[in-house]
Amino acid sequence: MRSRPSRPARRWARTLILPFLVVALAGTGGTAAHAAAEDTEPPSTPGPITVVGTTANSVQLSWAASTDDVGVAEYHVSQIFTDIAMLHRTPTNSIVISGMLPSRTYTFGVWAVDAAGNRSAAPPSLRFTMPPGDGQPPTPPVALTVGAVGENTVGLRWGASADNVLLAQYEVLSLTPTGNTVVGRVYLMPPAYPSTSTTIAGLTPRTTYRLAVRAVDEAGNPSALSNVVTVTTGPAPTCTAWPSRRGAETWIAVRNVAPTQVNGWGLTWALPDSQQIGAIWNAALVSHTGGIVTARNLSWNAVLDPGVTVSIGYLGGGIFRPSGIALNGQVCEVG
Repeated sequence: MRSRPSRPARRWARTLILPFLVVALAGTGGTAAHAAAEDTEPPSTPGPITVVGTTANSVQLSWAASTDDVGVAEYHVSQIFTDIAMLHRTPTNSIVISGMLPSRTYTFGVWAVDAAGNRSAAPPSLRFTMPPGDGQPPTPPVALTVGAVGENTVGLRWGASADNVLLAQYEVLSLTPTGNTVVGRVYLMPPAYPSTSTTIAGLTPRTTYRLAVRAVDEAGNPSALSNVVTVTTGPAPTCTAWPSRRGAETWIAVRNVAPTQVNGWGLTWALPDSQQIGAIWNAALVSHTGGIVTARNLSWNAVLDPGVTVSIGYLGGGIFRPSGIALNGQVCEVG
C-alpha cells in the first residue's frame, strides 16, 4: 500500500459567481500533493446520507465510508438551496454545515475522492428541511386573466403570491369534473426574478378549458387555487391547400383536414380582376370580382369526407399564384 506524505491541514475558500448561480467551495484538509499515475480506480460509492443532528442554524450529516484500493483522501459534500450551490470538503465521513436558515429545504449530495483525484459515484441525494419546518402554504395567486388565445395555446397572467419562506413555482391547472391536471409550470429560479405570466401550449383546438393557478413553496406546500377562468381555444384549420402550375393551367388541391364531413363546398382565392379565367375544371365558377374568385362544387364532388382531397384547375390568371385559399370561409393552410 502506498502512503501519502503528511502535510499541515489548510483551510481555504473560493467563490465563483456565475449568472444566476453562486458556487462556494469551503472545507478543511486537502488531497495529497502527489498521486500515483497508475491509480485510476475510483473509490466505492459512499453509503446513504443521514442527518445526525441539527441546531437552529446547522446540520450534521453522516454516511457510510467509502473504500479504495489506495485510500480515500476526502469527501466532497454538495449543498443546494434554490439557485445557490455550495461544495464542502471533509476528510471524514461526517460533516457539520453551519449558516443554515430555519424552515428552508436543502438538497445534499456526497462523493468520495482518492489521492489520485478519482471520484466515486454519488448515493441518492438527501432533501432535508431545517427545523422548525415549513408547513405554511403560500397565499393564492390573484386576478388571473386570459391573454392571447390560439388554436392550442392560451396566455395567462396573475397577481403574485406571498410565502413565509420562499416560493418555488406556480402551477397552472386544468379543472375537469373528473379531476385537476397540471398543464403548465412557471419555475421561480432564481427567486429574485419572479414571473407571473405564461403561455400554456399543447391544448386541443376548439375546446373549452377551465384554468386556475396555484403557488407552491420551496418546501412543497401548495396554495389554494386562484380564481378560475374559462377559455375556448381557436378553431383548427379545416383544410390544407396546394396551389401549382401546369403550363398555362393553375391547379388547387384542397384536403379536408377537419374531423367532420363537408357536404357542399365553396372555394375562394385571391386573383386580380384583370386576370381572366378562360376555363375551369372540377368546379363551377360563381364569380370573379373584387380580386376574389369564388367557385363551388359539382354534383359528383360535393361531399368531402375527412382526409379527402379535391383538385380544381383553371386556365388563365397569368403568372399570379392563388393566395388566401379558403374552403367554406375557413382559410386553408398552404401545404
